[in-house]
Amino acid sequence: MARTYAAQLVEMLEAQGVERIYGLVGDSLNPIVDAVRRSSIEWVHVRNEEAAAFAAEADSLTTGKLAVCAASCGPGNTHLIQGLYDAHRNGAKVLAIASHIPSRQIGSKFFQETHPEAIFQECSGYCEMVNSAEQGGVVLHHAIQSTMAGNGVSVLVIPGDVSMQEAEDDTFTSSAISAGRPIVYPDPAEAAALTQAINEAKTVALFVGAGVKNAREQVLALAEKIKAPIGHALGGKMYIQYDNPFDVGMSGLLGYGAAHEATHEADLLILLGTDFPYNDFLPDANVAQVDIDGPHIGRRTRIKYPVTGDVAATIENILPHVDEKKDRSFLDTMLKKHYDKLEHVVEAYTSGVEKHTPIHPEYIADLIDKEADEDAIFTVDTGMCNVWGARYITPNGKREQIGSFRHGTMANALPMAIGAQAANPGRQVISFSGDGGLSMLMGELLTVKLHNLPLKTVVFNNSSLGMVKLEMLVQGLPEHETDHEHVNFAQIAEAAGIKHFRIEDPKDAPRLIKEALAYEGPALIDVVTDPNALSLPPTLTFEQLMGFSKAATRTVFDGGVGQMLSMAKSNLRNIPRPQDF
Repeated sequence: MARTYAAQLVEMLEAQGVERIYGLVGDSLNPIVDAVRRSSIEWVHVRNEEAAAFAAEADSLTTGKLAVCAASCGPGNTHLIQGLYDAHRNGAKVLAIASHIPSRQIGSKFFQETHPEAIFQECSGYCEMVNSAEQGGVVLHHAIQSTMAGNGVSVLVIPGDVSMQEAEDDTFTSSAISAGRPIVYPDPAEAAALTQAINEAKTVALFVGAGVKNAREQVLALAEKIKAPIGHALGGKMYIQYDNPFDVGMSGLLGYGAAHEATHEADLLILLGTDFPYNDFLPDANVAQVDIDGPHIGRRTRIKYPVTGDVAATIENILPHVDEKKDRSFLDTMLKKHYDKLEHVVEAYTSGVEKHTPIHPEYIADLIDKEADEDAIFTVDTGMCNVWGARYITPNGKREQIGSFRHGTMANALPMAIGAQAANPGRQVISFSGDGGLSMLMGELLTVKLHNLPLKTVVFNNSSLGMVKLEMLVQGLPEHETDHEHVNFAQIAEAAGIKHFRIEDPKDAPRLIKEALAYEGPALIDVVTDPNALSLPPTLTFEQLMGFSKAATRTVFDGGVGQMLSMAKSNLRNIPRPQDF
């Protein structure tokens, strides 16, 4: 029997180290599924193709490897789009196989006909239809090379009949794939201008994002030399917050601490590896920006000193020429403000919580953070779960936290946890799922059970769309249709054959959370939480809230929580005492 294009495709995926494909079998996809059956690749059967794309995204983000999802023609592959948008915006290395109707029928309004090569253009860096087996090997290489080079999602549209055609030419499918991370050094003139700006500024603040993942040591060295407080976006939290003597918290709607004051009161603000989208939280005077992706520069606020380059390489380039600042009074002032804010809010959210019902979600998030493994992977749903994850999950250089931080879709946490657990069988994976998000893709609990994935699904069950409620209140609108009938997710987990825990009394929380996280198989923890816990400062009145402008939303979320308080307190020890001067 001649080798088909489907077999050639699967062989190339094996050669690239692909160990699993997430998807739903059927129809025009069947020839590829059959090739997978005869390979070493595992088929991870999901209940909705949207979950397949999210799972592949998390697989790639936690391993750095190529991950694959697949769907059948028409409605099958259009379900992929939500997860592919998220994967593309998060820079995951994902290949999506979108099978198509028979090539003879394309353009004839055939059953289930869509035009996936047009549909997926915006959520991919490479999207092409395979018209023949001969061409298919060429575009397969191009698709994998594109996503492995950091160009986002690649989509291959493959008519079912083409996947069964004979494939002979391996010229391109046997070509080596480049997956190295390039280091881009800054233009000398731009680097010199930034150096001069730093030297002329009396006070400097740094604001960092996910682009500092491989530049932590360099960022801290720069902060030390120029006595700069470091604020961060959510994307940078896991890489820069821990053991950071210059930390002043996070800015934005999920923010806490003194990051906003530091970034606005400094003479010079330097944005490092961040595409932080909320321009209301950024100053527009005397701002520098360093980013390896040139098009990112200047699209959020006015930039006076642009530098295109790798963050680590740029800092290494300028640091010898930067004058050391002796006066650390600005840094010390911001560290004190940060500690004061954390202390205030921690007390507000931890005092008497063992008696409060419904349960404070902050209390649960804090307990989980303390009990979780030091290298745990957390996935968080969009909405209030993002707040709890941003504020209570303590980074340490080993943990990971992923979510829909750029696309902002609901229902991402559970399918992301599936991909993270499948790709990392030896690590603890914990999903922070909102009841609204879990309800959207609740069928994926069956996927968890089918593949016996030992992930832990924590449901913050407040019978409300909490973030939407807060958005309405901030806009001066009465909340409407945000609350819904209570659902017992523990009973649903029981019906699915999953170990379940139900927490209604906060006194039971420490014991049950510890037991659930220690359980060897999949488990769901259903926690009945307070729907009115919207992460507001305790002294805020509704009348005051109604008067806030959108730009002042930071006040609603001001203050920090959890284990960050102890670090902020320890950072105070770095402030010289009067007798030390």
